[in-house]
Amino acid sequence: MVVQADEAVFRPVRAGNPFEETVERLLQAIKLGVVVPGDRLPPERELAARLNVSRVTLREAIHALTEAGYVESRRGRYGGTFVNEQLPKPRRTPAKRLARDLADGLDDALTLRFVLETGAAEAAANRELSEAERDHLERCLADTSAARLADYRRLDSRLHLAIAEVTGSPSLTSAMADVRMRLNELLDAIPLLERNIQHSNEQHQAIVTAILAGHPDAARQAMQEHLSGTAVLLHGFLA
Repeated sequence: MVVQADEAVFRPVRAGNPFEETVERLLQAIKLGVVVPGDRLPPERELAARLNVSRVTLREAIHALTEAGYVESRRGRYGGTFVNEQLPKPRRTPAKRLARDLADGLDDALTLRFVLETGAAEAAANRELSEAERDHLERCLADTSAARLADYRRLDSRLHLAIAEVTGSPSLTSAMADVRMRLNELLDAIPLLERNIQHSNEQHQAIVTAILAGHPDAARQAMQEHLSGTAVLLHGFLA
């Protein structure tokens, strides 16, 4: 089964702030590549039920994202709410200011990511993957490798989520989606470097190759090396 990322982001929101949480879930789906530019969101009735919010709350959240430039509503037989082909550019917070605001949050986020993602790579390699799961991983890898600079962060996130998906654990996929949103805010504060992207793509290939070959130790090691490189870059730019 390879649709767990969809289930992970469109899960029931917590009580207390339904509008804010609905906006966050919809943004998470877009920014992590679960729904891509040009995709239609699930129908209103279905999406409201999955998020466990009223249709009025959902409409208000969609209106907010329309105003922000993330989605558009179309009428007619083939209408609905669609992700815009051109997404807003992330607002880049100055790295030094972000580091100051985070305090110990950077190390916390990186530690959580390390535990989740190395474990996910190992668990995925330990499973007997279906043909659909193998195809899903390979497609996400190819999409990331061929990504334009403007799309790289989103497609990179989608690949990492795909690794969590093929572990067969919806809870792990949900946790990975949440930590990726935290980390993407940090990553948006530093420049995308061509040499680093090339290296990341090589590491992605090693991770996916180990998973598909059923080598859990190699998958964990490859993911560990990949995450260590990102951590070094973040500490360097945010220190």
